Amino acid sequence: MARTTTSRVRKRDDRAAYVFLLPWFVGLVVITIGPMAMSLYLSFTDYSMLAPPNWVGLDNVERLLTDERLHNSLRVTFTYVLVGVPLQLAVALAVAVVLNRGMRGLAFYRSVFYLPSLLGGSVAIAVLWKQIFGSTGLVNDVLALVGIAGPGWISDPRTALSSIILLHVWTFGAPMIIFLAGLRQIPEMYYEAATVDGAGPLQRFRRITLPMLSPIIFFNLILQIIGSFQAFTQAFIVSGGSGGPSDSTMFFTLLLYQRGFGELDMGYASAMAWLLLLIITIFTAVNFIASRYWVFHES
Repeated sequence: MARTTTSRVRKRDDRAAYVFLLPWFVGLVVITIGPMAMSLYLSFTDYSMLAPPNWVGLDNVERLLTDERLHNSLRVTFTYVLVGVPLQLAVALAVAVVLNRGMRGLAFYRSVFYLPSLLGGSVAIAVLWKQIFGSTGLVNDVLALVGIAGPGWISDPRTALSSIILLHVWTFGAPMIIFLAGLRQIPEMYYEAATVDGAGPLQRFRRITLPMLSPIIFFNLILQIIGSFQAFTQAFIVSGGSGGPSDSTMFFTLLLYQRGFGELDMGYASAMAWLLLLIITIFTAVNFIASRYWVFHES
């Protein structure tokens, strides 16, 4: 009798769990899996949104291999990721180390440094950045005070991408907060023992802080790589949606937007989206494999 009662209670709990999970499953199918499956189908079609999709097989894949503008957008995006992400993480870690020393007004400084991360992907900040680095912007006004004629930072192909990378580095607040939380978890006794053994600040940072913080560094690295590959708003606003001079700020996502919504070539845009997913997957997998050699786990 007791076993039968327990079985009934378990079945009732299972039904209740399924009821609570049902909205999540519906959202997963309708919002995630469904659109992904439709996008995969459209990537093999010629679809303009004005007529039914026309199956073209691997034609879109062949276009990906021969599209010079797409290849340039990949170069721009890779530069943005490979330069911007390490710089941003380095600045975030440096500021976190300084704030971890227990200075007065820590909550205030933490909020000030975190604020750009909340606004960095917004249209308002992108517009502000465009005004600061414009040919008559704040940066050139400051340079003019010392007799230097600054270039049009966002209108010059040589400096346009650097301006957007600088905007990305400026939004270091989110990884900084995560670094700061990780630094607070490192036992102080490690530093005390190293100091007794004669280790200097740089040695303590290299031998204790970096190894103990390596899981946090890896976590931030993965998040920032994925987010950087998906960057869109900054390039769209700063370049006016054109990709900048000589396509110098033509991010992959911006070109995808132009192909899909500007030229109504949704089939090719879907193929581009799946290429982006493949690139992010490869970068993530490579980082997970490489993490075996540099991420320290205390256990």
